[in-house]
Amino acid sequence: MPGLMIIAHAPLASALKAVAQHTFPDCARTLEVLDVTPDMVIEDVEARAREMLERVRTPEALIFTDVFGATPCNVAQRLGDGVQVRVIAGVNVPMLWRSLSYASETLEAVVMRAMAGATQGVMQVATSKPQNQTLKPGANDQNKHQHQQ
Repeated sequence: MPGLMIIAHAPLASALKAVAQHTFPDCARTLEVLDVTPDMVIEDVEARAREMLERVRTPEALIFTDVFGATPCNVAQRLGDGVQVRVIAGVNVPMLWRSLSYASETLEAVVMRAMAGATQGVMQVATSKPQNQTLKPGANDQNKHQHQQ
């Protein structure tokens, strides 16, 4: 069971942890997060991330980050070795939930589940046309404001 970690621009990492705990209340012990603020120096971000990684490694870990090429991802890449510590950029809620759902599987399996959750969780949602109802006030409706528009 790999440990999970999120390194992202503030406040995304903490927000994702809150969403994770909403669905998986016991995930706090296996999920560490680091919110990167604009004033943080990259060396400090890396030092904090290394400390967090040591707490979640089992010895394997999966690190999620928000944007490829940005500071959180650059730090995550420094921590990842491609074998016991893997990195995925583009974290989203379906990816995180899928990872937590299958956290008892191998690191490779969790990576594949996370990627599937990410891609399958993004879709265009069809919208229905608004209901264009003609306003026909009843005899006693003049002073009421609940008309559908």
